[in-house]
Amino acid sequence: MPHDPMPDWVPARRREIGERIRSLRLDRQLSQVDLAEHIGRDHKTVHRYETAVTAPSLTDLLLMADALGVPLADLVR
Repeated sequence: MPHDPMPDWVPARRREIGERIRSLRLDRQLSQVDLAEHIGRDHKTVHRYETAVTAPSLTDLLLMADALGVPLADLVR
């Protein structure tokens, strides 16, 4: 059952994951458009993930990890 309100640590972890996605994307010299094309999403969705406005689904995390060439654990550690 979801917590209401969300514990403070959840948004903080989402921001960390978003920053990690952005950092890895930039290291690989990919634009948000490039990454979005790899995962079958709109570039605005990638922006929302990186800024923690939206939480990525497990499927999207798996696709991003593959596109970025890292294990899933590296995105969510």
